[in-house]
Amino acid sequence: MPAGAPPVPPQPSGPPASGPVDTAPTSAAPASAVAAWLDEARPEARTGIWRYGYRPPKPARASERLAPVTIVGMLIPLVVALVLWSLWRRGGVPYQFAPLRLFTPEDWWWGGTIASPKGSEGTDALVVYDGVFFGLLVYAMGRLGGWAGAARHFVGRRPQPARALLALLGALAALSFVFPDAFPLVGWDSLPVVDPVLSLVVLVSGSVDPLTSPWFVRSLYTAITLLVLWPFALLGDWWPYLKERRLAARRAGAAPRRLAARRAGAAPGVPAPVVRPRAQWPELRDAGQDEAADVLTAEAGAGRMNDVDCARVTRAWAARRADFRETVLREGGAAWTHPSGARDLPRRSARHDLLTRQVRVGRWVAGDRTPLAYHDAGAALGPEALGTSLLAVGPSGSGKTRLLTEPVAEALSLQALTGGCALVAVSAPGGPLGPDAAYDVIVRLGDRASAHDLDPYAGSDDPDEAAAILAEALAGDLDTVNGQAAATALAQLLGPYRAAYGVFPPLPVLRELLEGEPGALAVLRTAVADDEVMRRELEARTRQTGAPGDPGRALADRLALLNRPVFAGFLGSGATGAGGGAHRAFSLRAIAHHPLRVRIDLPERGHEEAGRLITRLVLAQFHAVVGAGRRDHFAGLVLDDATGAVTPDSVRRIQRLRARNAGVLLSLRTVGDVPESLHGPLFGAVGCRMAFAGVTTWDGGRFAQTWGTEWVETTEVAKHTVFADQPMTRALHALRKLVTGKAVTTDAVTVRQVERERWSASRLAHEVPPGHAVLSLTTVDGEHAPPLLVDLRG
Repeated sequence: MPAGAPPVPPQPSGPPASGPVDTAPTSAAPASAVAAWLDEARPEARTGIWRYGYRPPKPARASERLAPVTIVGMLIPLVVALVLWSLWRRGGVPYQFAPLRLFTPEDWWWGGTIASPKGSEGTDALVVYDGVFFGLLVYAMGRLGGWAGAARHFVGRRPQPARALLALLGALAALSFVFPDAFPLVGWDSLPVVDPVLSLVVLVSGSVDPLTSPWFVRSLYTAITLLVLWPFALLGDWWPYLKERRLAARRAGAAPRRLAARRAGAAPGVPAPVVRPRAQWPELRDAGQDEAADVLTAEAGAGRMNDVDCARVTRAWAARRADFRETVLREGGAAWTHPSGARDLPRRSARHDLLTRQVRVGRWVAGDRTPLAYHDAGAALGPEALGTSLLAVGPSGSGKTRLLTEPVAEALSLQALTGGCALVAVSAPGGPLGPDAAYDVIVRLGDRASAHDLDPYAGSDDPDEAAAILAEALAGDLDTVNGQAAATALAQLLGPYRAAYGVFPPLPVLRELLEGEPGALAVLRTAVADDEVMRRELEARTRQTGAPGDPGRALADRLALLNRPVFAGFLGSGATGAGGGAHRAFSLRAIAHHPLRVRIDLPERGHEEAGRLITRLVLAQFHAVVGAGRRDHFAGLVLDDATGAVTPDSVRRIQRLRARNAGVLLSLRTVGDVPESLHGPLFGAVGCRMAFAGVTTWDGGRFAQTWGTEWVETTEVAKHTVFADQPMTRALHALRKLVTGKAVTTDAVTVRQVERERWSASRLAHEVPPGHAVLSLTTVDGEHAPPLLVDLRG
């Protein structure tokens, strides 16, 4: 994939022809970046891995080497075996024939000799005796030298088919020593294997008649051959490898048979199905939509579609729209274009793959504790992870906005153009998230040139819901005001006012009512005089005004922060903007029904507390609107600065978002911006956590507690000085110390399992390099990615 996405296609001068396309899909279509992007492999991968062009890494082969002591231990028994066998062949072993004379009849041997046979029985007994000694010698020296372990080290660790081939070469070498006559190029004598077996048959049967039967001799030779091959077959895993190859051949042969069966059963003239690349839209062709597939193939091949168009059409096909064929034949790659008419963003700062709905945010750094699948793979985020919400903590300058918030907002904005997402981005003061052309609605609170205003009641017509939203925004972070009491106080005013005037009051009027201003209360009381229920609500609020524990004063003080001249004309006040017209009120409830892209810019310079209040208001409205009704698109809220937005109620609501196809990205400079009592609930509510370089040990401690511990294997080596008891040994040790300058020691190795933190607070504070972060992910399906180091610049 190029550094950017496939280029924005030019608008077609007219709709594509509705008839069949001239270029057949099987012919060589014009090459384009979009077709190559579509055809690129996207294999299944673990959570958080960039799937576009991902190649699973091969397991690293352990570079183990046999110790020199082990090699010497193999060679010494071999030398000893050769010496013993030479002495045995020459009769130089003391009492060599005593066991033979003990277990055989005396009339087989001449008297006065050690082992001189009289006849064929003694000769055969000598041959069998040599074979038995040879077998015992090979077995004993093989055990002493660890020959089986060495064979497994050099052969058994290799992958197939090299393992089977090496074992086969070893088996042929062994057979050349057992049956040298079968190998014309060798000139050595045979080992005592076949002759002892033949002599044993003669001794047991009492005659040579069995050896005159060709069938018996062939069977005997076959048994000997199988016995020689058996250890090599086990070493090379011949039988499992043959079964695997047979199964693969059976599968490969089944495909042509199925294809032939389809051809035989198909009607004349109907082409047989072929495997097509994704750029030729095989899923449409399998469903019989050949004409639509031909149009889209030509559009993509000619470069008249980009990745947004492909993802949008794919989404429309997945939704099984009834007018799919007609719309594609009429509009081609521009079908179902976003209501804004945009088919791409004006610019991109990150890499996106809209087929998998992923945005690449960096590269997983390979390490000892990093699973092999993540080694140097791309790190990516998608709705399946953002649906569990993400908490990012890092000091100013660590790159939270540039390396995380902006790419995520850009990804959600692109997905909105495909119809699969709705985005609300709240920019920190002084830094908008992306260009204005990337959004459908931009609310610049406090800017007279802003064309839109934010409805403080989120378009609600329920006084209780509107009161709960305002209470969360105004008093959610106050320990002295009970949230339920604040919502009740607001509902006691919002309900009568809406019953009287059909709308909720502007915020300046609501502030007067909360302060208990007599004139405002008298006017409202007169307006609801005929409504007994609303009149009782208003009288209850009037009685509570000024009483101990009344939340009205605190709510009015908070509303005073939004009743400043800079906010005149905003938040439903009804004032006019710079052009003389009123700002169009925008309700956040629209994102629950349409894939809108909304950006809310907070006021700058001296209005930090008001900005935090607005952030809480947007967060509360988002929670309310995403839970209403059913929708098939993802809803994402990006808070570039969530300071002051985390409250007990918002933490509880964040946990419910994953079941509502929605998620929130919370960015904090420090965990200290959140009340200490909410640290644990906040880290438990979000599924994805990210610690940037430069976090303090206090912040790192919260991440360490959340990520928990894991079992690791540790190796401890202790050196102990060797104290010799024998004079000669002490002299040798003294000489060695004189030459090397070190005392003679032995190593005591202890391997044990210990439980350690995945990332300690100290490591997070001091070992995360600049431009890096530690990221853990959880998907809505419950899949996890452990906390791993990410290079955000990779």
